[in-house]
Amino acid sequence: MDEVLRIRLGLQRPAFALSVDLTLPARGITVLFGPSGCGKTSLLRCVAGLEPQARGLVRIGAQTWQDDEAGVRLPTWRRDLGYVFQEASLFEHLDVRRNLGYGLRRRAGSGAAVALQAAIELLGIAALLDRRVDALSGGERQRVAIARALATQPRLLLLDEPMAALDHARRQDILPWLERLRDELRIPMLYVTHAADEVARLADQLVVLDAGQVRAAGPVAEVLAAIESPVVVGDDAGALLVARVAERDARWHLVRASFEGGSFWVRDGGQAIGQTVRLRVLARDVSLQLQEPTQTSIQNHLPAIVQAIGDGADPSQALVRLSCGRNALLARLTRRAVHALQLAPGMPVWAQVKAVAVIA
Repeated sequence: MDEVLRIRLGLQRPAFALSVDLTLPARGITVLFGPSGCGKTSLLRCVAGLEPQARGLVRIGAQTWQDDEAGVRLPTWRRDLGYVFQEASLFEHLDVRRNLGYGLRRRAGSGAAVALQAAIELLGIAALLDRRVDALSGGERQRVAIARALATQPRLLLLDEPMAALDHARRQDILPWLERLRDELRIPMLYVTHAADEVARLADQLVVLDAGQVRAAGPVAEVLAAIESPVVVGDDAGALLVARVAERDARWHLVRASFEGGSFWVRDGGQAIGQTVRLRVLARDVSLQLQEPTQTSIQNHLPAIVQAIGDGADPSQALVRLSCGRNALLARLTRRAVHALQLAPGMPVWAQVKAVAVIA
């Protein structure tokens, strides 16, 4: 049985009461998402043992860090975790090498040195080791901070909006490194953000918080494609698909990204054939037809089954969940269109997708 991260915590805040009860896979990236002030950082601090008033349970695998019923409460320094803050918090008077060496103080033996070297290679910072900290870009500083946290060989890595202080260009620089952490490390991560692109590119699991309460939690594709309580990430509700680059059309600068249930032609971003990509499909970009589309400018259309019909953001709108093999899409339609097409659960339709964003 796979290990799990068990978090059941309560904490009274002036503006809200944090109350969460989560069972998460002890692998990959779990993104804590929600607006500013909803409790994301408070939850991270509770897991780290930095909130003395927090009550409940924190357990990862067989390690219990807090269990108030059993009288167990480990101090932060005894919790096997790494913590990366919004600001890199590096020692300005030390170069990169000595900043990283500081992280080894919590670990003794050759294993720590091996872990640090692996982090240096994983995050591509070998060329920065002799650089002064004040000579680093914001993205480089955060990569060094993450490597320092990994040097302690943590059982859990906590990242509190690590890109909040970076501009758009620096954020785009560091995102691929975070994806690499997700794909190559066995360390589970709790990652705080309110940025839509970070959710779509990084999350394996998604926990949506609102005023200290868990509004939705589960695998990211399932949470984003739910219509009972639609999660709006960015401009609109939408689905997330994991696909593989199957074909390249050099003449039109397109690649075909294939997934169970169909495929989409998308802009060629230089991905290799066979490479895994994530596709973001917004509900507003999906239209439905009862017959297979012909003679249309819309290049992407595939057969689907209506799974459910829910309320849209406006009384005039409806949100339709579609199944395409094991994948799901959302379509935002007017109530008038739903009535005209006589849409109902179980009905076969054709989905036309006007735009597909390749986000990773």
